[in-house]
Amino acid sequence: MTIPSFVIGIAGGTGAGKTTVAHEVTDGFDGAVTHVPLDEYYEDADLPFEERESINYDHPSAFEWELIRTQLERLLEGRAIEMPQYDFTDHARTDERTRVEPTDVVVVEGIFALYDETITEMLDLKLYVETDADVRILRRIRRDVIDRGRSLEGVMEQYLSTVKPMHEQFVEPTKKRADLVIPEGANAVAIEFLESAIADARGRGGRERGSFEADARPTSLLEYDGD
Repeated sequence: MTIPSFVIGIAGGTGAGKTTVAHEVTDGFDGAVTHVPLDEYYEDADLPFEERESINYDHPSAFEWELIRTQLERLLEGRAIEMPQYDFTDHARTDERTRVEPTDVVVVEGIFALYDETITEMLDLKLYVETDADVRILRRIRRDVIDRGRSLEGVMEQYLSTVKPMHEQFVEPTKKRADLVIPEGANAVAIEFLESAIADARGRGGRERGSFEADARPTSLLEYDGD
């Protein structure tokens, strides 16, 4: 049984690069990092498709928080979970589940990774990925139109009616809970720092709450471009 030694939360707006950062870290440790994407934990609404389509998926109430808390607690106790799988085209949870085993490091990633107080208390390192809004909307369009088969008009309407206002009201304020702010996604300095922090935690062989010292205000982790 593996008891995780380090838990990282990665938050930020839609299209900010959170998933890229999570994948960079996960891939760099060859099975020693468990990735928990909050996007899989949307509520399974038992409604007709038209009504599911109109749900505000950028509001905290769209997520099944009790299940997220319960499954994260299980992982931190060294127990496996059956993680739900969400179909973004159908706006519904599938019948499939993915068995996730606990590893040395757990990465919780999603727009609301730093929103819930119970979850943030479980995190050893809290990150917020900050990317310009114009870059984020372009990434969102590419993802939703190409990967999820949605219309450009529908994506734009959703962005203006729910994504943007919900980001300003609920997501961006969570930046104040972050230990570090990562500009523009997976920059080299950020990834190098995270890999070093993870290697450090694994070397200690156990969780030491509060071992990461942060200033009262989030620190910005910038990529240096100088000579």
